Amino acid sequence: MELPYAEPYKIKMVESINRSTREQRLKWIKEANYNLFNLSSDKVFIDLLTDSGTGSMSDKQWGEIMVGDESYAGSSSFLKLKKTVKKITGFTYFLPTHQGRAAENVLFSTLVKEGDVVPGNSHFDTTKGHIEFRKATAIDCTIDEAFDTSIIHDFKGNVDIQKLKKVFETYPLEKIPFVILTITCNSSGGQPVSIENVREVSKICKKYKTPLIFDSARFAENAYFIKKREKGYENKTIKEIVKEVFSYGDGMTMSAKKDGLVNMGGFIALNSEKIFKQATVYTIMFEGFITYGGMNGRDMGALAQGLDEATEFDYLESRVEQVAYLGKKLVEYGVPVQQPIGGHAVFLDANKFVPTIPREEYRAQALAIEIYVVGGIRGVEIGTVLADRDPVTRENRYPDLELVRLAIPRRTYTHNHMEYIAAVLEKIYDTRKEAKSGFEIIDEAPIMRHFTAKFRKI
Repeated sequence: MELPYAEPYKIKMVESINRSTREQRLKWIKEANYNLFNLSSDKVFIDLLTDSGTGSMSDKQWGEIMVGDESYAGSSSFLKLKKTVKKITGFTYFLPTHQGRAAENVLFSTLVKEGDVVPGNSHFDTTKGHIEFRKATAIDCTIDEAFDTSIIHDFKGNVDIQKLKKVFETYPLEKIPFVILTITCNSSGGQPVSIENVREVSKICKKYKTPLIFDSARFAENAYFIKKREKGYENKTIKEIVKEVFSYGDGMTMSAKKDGLVNMGGFIALNSEKIFKQATVYTIMFEGFITYGGMNGRDMGALAQGLDEATEFDYLESRVEQVAYLGKKLVEYGVPVQQPIGGHAVFLDANKFVPTIPREEYRAQALAIEIYVVGGIRGVEIGTVLADRDPVTRENRYPDLELVRLAIPRRTYTHNHMEYIAAVLEKIYDTRKEAKSGFEIIDEAPIMRHFTAKFRKI
């Protein structure tokens, strides 16, 4: 008899969460202008808005909080983090930042100019935002299989090599500052990238002498999928796989709030001294001195410990398999989700879930709001609202997928919470044909509108 799986940790502290009624939630979401970002956390029962900075730290990480060195320059906590980043990634040069989009801001200020194009695999919203803010263009080169949620493909985050080659054949080389590879690929459903694909992308970058940069927020989860799915890596450790993946690139940005297992933090790591020196100027301008970059010493210590813990198999198995369990329950109920299940979230396919709601009425946003109203669960739309408007025509961009992301915080919710989420989704799916109308936007920011947009129910 095979024994059931059990989490490789025990609970030391608990935090109360508030229950509410459907009537209360209807009132609250209306007051929030139907934007889930506008809800205060006390009005949410299970918060799956993001897995960014929402996880639980370990006892050893809390120990690092107590011994943090808050020296302005050259603190021992910085040196500890720098040493850990070098050990895990292999990159020589290191700049801390306060979070991932800050790392993008510093690096893209260094490398991206007006008129540039930046190819990659389904750029995340802040990545695309930083590119377009500089009047450059993000070009999605993800494989086609990523845009069909029913197709089972082990590495839906992969770059289509022919699409990438076409970019290099179409645009002048000086207009392509770097290629960005997101691991795992959040916007395509938390899907991993294979080492084989990383190698192929790296070969093209080396051929054209163009840097390969990793968006590394979930690099450890990506390594877990490589170990489980890619031939020849089943006996490799997570740390060995991570080291090999990064060996094919020239640098990385990191939102440490994901696979760093901390509540705030990020960094840039590079092999190029030239780019590092250029980036230090923007770090000092935007973030702080180059040995703290907007981070407290105590948080740098906790991050160093978190990076070590996140690259261990037992932790990753617990984390990824909890997400997979929820996904499998939803598949059993017939709920359409991106398959195979991603590393950090379950992505609901709103095009198949509520096709009765017109796309121009933001069907994924409508589904996300219904999940909150029925169960007090806060997810997030990954569809037309997030895709934003075309920077030239100002018309809505309609992506191939309309998704609702249910991002699972790390080491935070229990098995019973997953059962509750699944039951709520089953209930909504059973009544899906009643959904006829969605929402219209009544106020929006000129870029990255999804964070603050206001909606009106149609």
